[in-house]
Amino acid sequence: MKDTQNTTLPQETRSAAQPQDGQPENGKKTEKTPAKRALSARYLAKVGIFAALAYVLYLFPKISLAVIFPSWLELNFSDIPALIGTFALGPWGGAAIVAVKILLKLPLSQTGFSGEFADLLCGLALVLPAGFIYKYHRTFKGAVLAMAAGSLCATLAAVFTNRFIVVPWYVNLMGGWEPILAMIRPIFAGITEQNFYTYYLWLSVVPFNLLRCFIASLVTALLYKRISRLLAKF
Repeated sequence: MKDTQNTTLPQETRSAAQPQDGQPENGKKTEKTPAKRALSARYLAKVGIFAALAYVLYLFPKISLAVIFPSWLELNFSDIPALIGTFALGPWGGAAIVAVKILLKLPLSQTGFSGEFADLLCGLALVLPAGFIYKYHRTFKGAVLAMAAGSLCATLAAVFTNRFIVVPWYVNLMGGWEPILAMIRPIFAGITEQNFYTYYLWLSVVPFNLLRCFIASLVTALLYKRISRLLAKF
């Protein structure tokens, strides 16, 4: 006796009844998940463009302000594409720009990677707070608040990294404090090993990084809208 209750669909019927992989169900268009959008080729291309610009500006030009700051504190403008990219692509896009910039610089490191690690922390401290604030407050006031918060966090990160990473590494490399003190005494005549961090951190690192972040924020405020229109076409 034949089994008249067999519900197994023929191959053709199953193909018509069930959606194929990647096809919308019931004719409805499925939206990409955030993870898929983040990994889209267009998104990655934009991250790559900003990271390449940041890398070039990380290498040159470098402007020394040796009259008012120690000679090893040099202005570069790599924070500008990182900050613009953060506003355009979100906080994680900005973090990726900073990370790629640092990775590209590692083969050229002259600081045993300590300087690059410090720059990584400072860069992330700038773009992540700025990116998250601007993500939820996409107005001019929100942008100003975002850049101010990022600048403050980046400056605090610079204080931390100089105190616990960069300066100790150089002291060890140079075999003691005297070579570093000799380099900084033209600016701070009364500096000693005992008061070094008081002079260096609060009278050099803090104002230098506030200036660096202010320049990046100002240029970003002037250029972001124009660049965002170009990105919208890309």
